[in-house]
Amino acid sequence: MTADKKIFFASDFHLGMPNWETSLQRERKIIDWFHACVPQADAFYLVGDVFDFWFEYNTTIPKGFVRFLGTLAQITDRGIPVYLFPGNHDLWFADYLVKECGVILVDGPLEFEYREKRFFVHHGDGLGPGDTSYKWLKKIFTARFARLLFQWIHPNLGIALAHALSRKSRLSQNPKEDHYLGDAKEHLAQFVTQHQASLTQHPKPDFYIFGHRHLVLDVQLGDARYINLGEWLHGSQYAEFDGQTLSLLQWPSEQPAEPQNR
Repeated sequence: MTADKKIFFASDFHLGMPNWETSLQRERKIIDWFHACVPQADAFYLVGDVFDFWFEYNTTIPKGFVRFLGTLAQITDRGIPVYLFPGNHDLWFADYLVKECGVILVDGPLEFEYREKRFFVHHGDGLGPGDTSYKWLKKIFTARFARLLFQWIHPNLGIALAHALSRKSRLSQNPKEDHYLGDAKEHLAQFVTQHQASLTQHPKPDFYIFGHRHLVLDVQLGDARYINLGEWLHGSQYAEFDGQTLSLLQWPSEQPAEPQNR
């Protein structure tokens, strides 16, 4: 860790959606971002839904993404850690990306300190009050028996079915939730407030960084900042921390990304 280095955060690439051509364009854009950041990078944090779907059969993975996977391997070969978080679309990681690309798979929230600032990082799905049906569904899908059942479905059918369900989920998304609902209604804002209040004997995070909502958010909640990273399906936002300032930026302009809660 040196004074001129930074850590970088991005989420919701959704590689594989909505089709091969569009996903490939996005993949190349992401790789350009990686290459621009690498000379300054102490670490990368990929905060969930990197792939629109992912499943590792015993001898098979979803085809495609070779440029992206090769770039991850190049970065980790240089000694730069890449932390990969499962999201609600790619929750079925096993050990392929760990072994072949050298990523650090983070199954759950990650809390760490960097240059005297504390970070809490998670995709964001299932945190906070409410959303009970999704929380139960996630428990079912992350159970070992669910993986065992799915692996018996032929990949041609299983992967096609998963992409169809993903499209249906996105089309049925409640349009009332495509903007910031306010501190009192946003599940993640409520989580941050409750989590801060619970830490009476431990250091409190300065930054809570999430994906999942597909919104660019920068919300001050007491002494903590709640950051939502946006997405790369229609935008290309990311966050960087240089040891003093955490900035939300837009790629490739590297100009500030305008938070949608303002």
